[in-house]
Amino acid sequence: MTEKTASKHLINLQSTFAVDNPVLQNAVKIFHELDQFEYDLGLLENDDTTAIQTSWWPIVSVVGGNSGAKETFLAHYLNVELLPTHKTTVLLHNPQGNQTILPATALDVDYRYPFYRISQKIEQLKKGEGERINTHLELKMLNSSQLQGKLIIDIPNFIHATNYDISNLLTTYSMEQSDVVLVFCDIFNSTTDLAKALIATLVKQQDSNKLVYLFDDTTSGVTTWQKKLADLGLTIGQFIGTSQLENPNSSDFLLLEKRLANAGLQRTYRVLHSLEKSILDVDRVAIHEVKQAIYHWKEGSTFSSLLVLGFFAMLAVFAEVAGMGFLELLIDPIVGSVILLTTISFMIPTHVLFSNLMSRMTMRSLTKRQKQLHLSENLAAFFEKNLTFSRMMLPISDPIGWNKVSKSQHANLLEKAKSLTQSLNDNFNTYTASAPFRSTVLATPAPTIMTESTTIIPESMLSSLIDPEKLTPISQPAATPKRQSPLMQKILKK
Repeated sequence: MTEKTASKHLINLQSTFAVDNPVLQNAVKIFHELDQFEYDLGLLENDDTTAIQTSWWPIVSVVGGNSGAKETFLAHYLNVELLPTHKTTVLLHNPQGNQTILPATALDVDYRYPFYRISQKIEQLKKGEGERINTHLELKMLNSSQLQGKLIIDIPNFIHATNYDISNLLTTYSMEQSDVVLVFCDIFNSTTDLAKALIATLVKQQDSNKLVYLFDDTTSGVTTWQKKLADLGLTIGQFIGTSQLENPNSSDFLLLEKRLANAGLQRTYRVLHSLEKSILDVDRVAIHEVKQAIYHWKEGSTFSSLLVLGFFAMLAVFAEVAGMGFLELLIDPIVGSVILLTTISFMIPTHVLFSNLMSRMTMRSLTKRQKQLHLSENLAAFFEKNLTFSRMMLPISDPIGWNKVSKSQHANLLEKAKSLTQSLNDNFNTYTASAPFRSTVLATPAPTIMTESTTIIPESMLSSLIDPEKLTPISQPAATPKRQSPLMQKILKK
């Protein structure tokens, strides 16, 4: 086994985001073990890593309608004057005083940001738009203390949307990547197609406990909005009034600040979820795709070889029908053996040739499939390792390297990832045992399970708990009289 060097991307993530986070430090180690595992299989190159499937920044998305409430909130919250834009904008802290606007290509090529390789998704959605991502995205660097330790995605008002499909893609992608989503309720006054698509996205995202609804509490109460959103299928989320958000000392502002400060914790869970998903995807995505490719590759090459063999069989039938006595030659022990060996010696290289031709088509299909799934793993390179003579000739379906040992290593990685999530849960969920059992026998409360072990009470303790004088004796049942004969009854009377 060749030792894989730690990817420079993984080292950069560790130095940027995991310095003061022990859980993320351990996650980096497991990510490196996963990279080594996939590198041994042939799925990863030496400098690739699976840790770039999600952004490691704590992310807050802000979406609003056409009333201007979102723009007013961002200007007061960040304490900066934001230039108007119709693009999806990533707001990031910059110690310099001036606002700096960078093109979308800065987001597309940097794995640390949430829109890494977004051009590929846009290109798949609409041909030619992947090269025009600068018309849909931008990165703003602001000198705002509120942006330290997190980034904000400003989703543009739908009235400015110029392309429905791409705007819907960027909005959905932003919410999926976010740890907290601030939704200004004026968006629900809109009836556009994008507003309807947003509601459908919010319904899917509400179980993640990331939604915070901001409503104008000077015109309507929280009950009104809760009922209105419930009619739309939105039943989970936190509601905060906007009237006091400009006052940093108000209870609503402090409640919102507490929720935004919690984005770092949600980010940690999101990274751990990405780690567990990456481990699971080795089997259910990468191995599955290559297994399917091997199956179709073998089917195609075998079918091609059978066509050639069937052609020879057809010639033999024609020769027999023509009276050439081919069947007698085939039955002959010497001539028949020569014909059989000649056929085998011809069919083996022919089958190898067909296998190589089919493998090229299969590898092109896997490369296309890898782009469709947005995978870092090289499926074609993994498949190419299976192009050996023995695997061409024998009916072997599992990819090379995917055996009992590797499956055990895969299960061990998954167990490590789950235990890391459990260790994070332990920071917030500590079980405290209650006081020892002291109740009397006559006034026993509802039973409480103290431990998993069975408690045995000695007889000496039982004697001190139970007073024998207060116990009511159990009466013995009367003996059932036996039926007596008439002679015995006369004797008893005398």
